[in-house]
Amino acid sequence: MHVAEAVGTALARLGVRQVFGVVGSGNFHVTNALVAGGAGFVAARHEGGAATMADAWARTTGEVGALSVHQGCGLTNAMTGITEAAKSRTPLLVLAAEATQRGSNFFVDQPALAAAVGAGAARVTSAATCVEEARAAYLLARDERRTVLLNLPLDVQGLEVPDDVAAASATLAAPPPPDAPEPAAADVEALAALLAGARRPVLVAGRGARGARADVLALADAANALLATSAAARGLFAGEPWALDVCGGFATPLAAGLVEDADVVVALGCTLTMWTTRHGRLIRPGSRVAQVDVDPAALGRNRPVDLGVVGDVARTACAVTAALGRRGGPLALPSHGGRDAVLAARIAAHGLWRSVPYEDWSDGAAGTIDPRTLSALLDDALPAGRTVAVDSGNFMGYPSMYLSVPDEHGFVFTQAFQSIGLGLASAVGAAVARPDRLTVAALGDGGAMMSAADLDTVRRLGLPFVVVVYDDAAYGAEVHHFTAGEPLGTVTFPETDIAAIGAGYGFDTVTVRRPEDVEGVRRWVDGDRSRPLLVHARVASPQGSWWLQEAFRGH
Repeated sequence: MHVAEAVGTALARLGVRQVFGVVGSGNFHVTNALVAGGAGFVAARHEGGAATMADAWARTTGEVGALSVHQGCGLTNAMTGITEAAKSRTPLLVLAAEATQRGSNFFVDQPALAAAVGAGAARVTSAATCVEEARAAYLLARDERRTVLLNLPLDVQGLEVPDDVAAASATLAAPPPPDAPEPAAADVEALAALLAGARRPVLVAGRGARGARADVLALADAANALLATSAAARGLFAGEPWALDVCGGFATPLAAGLVEDADVVVALGCTLTMWTTRHGRLIRPGSRVAQVDVDPAALGRNRPVDLGVVGDVARTACAVTAALGRRGGPLALPSHGGRDAVLAARIAAHGLWRSVPYEDWSDGAAGTIDPRTLSALLDDALPAGRTVAVDSGNFMGYPSMYLSVPDEHGFVFTQAFQSIGLGLASAVGAAVARPDRLTVAALGDGGAMMSAADLDTVRRLGLPFVVVVYDDAAYGAEVHHFTAGEPLGTVTFPETDIAAIGAGYGFDTVTVRRPEDVEGVRRWVDGDRSRPLLVHARVASPQGSWWLQEAFRGH
């Protein structure tokens, strides 16, 4: 057994279930060993797409995702997706062949690339230590929720491993993950006291609260609090009467007003970025802010907090709920300034963007449809059991806020690096993770054209899949960001028949220019769905989206 085979075998034994990548000579053997060990493999058409597929798969499953790439150019092609994963603290293991001879045309300083984007770096250094080094890299990714680059030098991969190392790779088992941290008793009492004294508390849950829905709901009931999520955790409180959907730039006017009115804001697994707080303006002066996170370095990272609690969200919520109970239960607490039947009716009537009136931009003469009208119609036409993955761009708020999702696993939002072109690959990774759901990839025309090669990956996988392209024939964010009167030829494009491109890749297609055209989507839903669907929507875009106008306040 050679080193490459031993490493792949060991990682499969440790728990790597799924690998995405583009295989070349340098990563051929380690990838084959992973597959022989039981891991699934998806061959992407570009390493950048493969990296984002692995990231989205890990986000959706909560497990360590894996990416396999060739030395040098294979890794550099993947760097944007790796950067997104690293910034998002996705547990991702990147297996990259490595040319260590500086005279090689494939040589780059791969550990330096990892460090530059915030990823960890490790290396297999010998036949005797290869299994233990692979194990350490895997556990670093899993236990610290980090993106880790494991370099596999070409001159080491082909070495014959000792018999005891070969045996170890075939029998390896991962230790159980470390226990989630319990909050300190004093912090629990301090947070309970803060909530007990609040009249208008709001709990804002982020990615760190995924999986803790029941515990956070119990805490909200005990504290008479309203609920909201960051964009990344959208769907966590789907269907709850006191939930305000997303806090921040995507918030409805009602949600923004209620968060601004809060006297206590508790961030649960949420770092309160500028996007979640609208550059700080959603949290009014004088409001008390608490933050709960497993990572001490996350506390106060983006804004000062009055109370920082190191602890697992679920365990902390349970402990604080119990502490509030010891104070006499919900009836002994001050009632929320509006958590009553009147506010419940307001949230039910106006809590979603679909209920917010707007002037329809649809233009029959121009053959364009308002993206809000389109998104609402698609929400009605597509099955409720869905996963929605959204690319970046001016359009992104429309599918993010108008397409409902069943839970926090139904929304994939790779936006930490704000790169366009990741949405299609995000959807592929999520579809592989949840083949039981219809996956909807919402893309702008810019991102769709950047990533079109992986339409072939969608077709090959044969999973239930819909691509919706919001086409304004431009990089819309830039169009609406530039000063009026400036030339826009650098960011606008002639009309492109994206439906024809989809058909060329083997998709069924529907072109939407007016509301009645969405009937073609309904027919596809009611049919056999044996082929994926691409919806090419010619959207009106006379001005920047509401969330974009808000975002640009910080630029």
